[in-house]
Amino acid sequence: MSGSNVNLPPGFRFYPTEEELVVHFLHRKATLLPCHPDVIPDLDLYPYDPWQLDGKALAEGKQWYFYSRRTQNRIAENGYWKAIGIEEPVLTSANIRVGMKKYLGFYVGEAPAGMKTSWIMEEYRLLSPDSCSCSISRSSKTKAHPKIDWVICKVYERSSDEDGDGEELSCLDEVFLSLDDLDEISLPN
Repeated sequence: MSGSNVNLPPGFRFYPTEEELVVHFLHRKATLLPCHPDVIPDLDLYPYDPWQLDGKALAEGKQWYFYSRRTQNRIAENGYWKAIGIEEPVLTSANIRVGMKKYLGFYVGEAPAGMKTSWIMEEYRLLSPDSCSCSISRSSKTKAHPKIDWVICKVYERSSDEDGDGEELSCLDEVFLSLDDLDEISLPN
């Protein structure tokens, strides 16, 4: 998929709203209903660092989309994903709550002493069946209850313009700079 959406017709781009991600993609995935077009791949995110997603996830511009299993283990090859802020509700245009969105930041190194990067993940999940006030779980043609262990992830690198301070480095820059520091470290004899 590397940079192009092979399952989309020419001229089409993938720019879904949060409601569309939850209702039209995630809910259908969780209830085992077909989704057309089937463009979002399944991916076990956590063995990968965010800069390794190209070619593995659906790329649209500088954003990557994929389904993943919901897990507490968010450790990647060179770092970890850490929740930032609080979960926010995903609302329909009719102001009905259909899911939740959590922001995670990527940190290079081992928890809890990792160095924050500019990589962000938005993790979208369905509401649990007992807390769902929405009609998507009742309006399905099947009687299947959604499996809430699926999430849709949207990963992107926040630009330094959005930070305001302009000092945050990209994750790759941080890795390369940390390699340069190794030359300055003197080991005991």
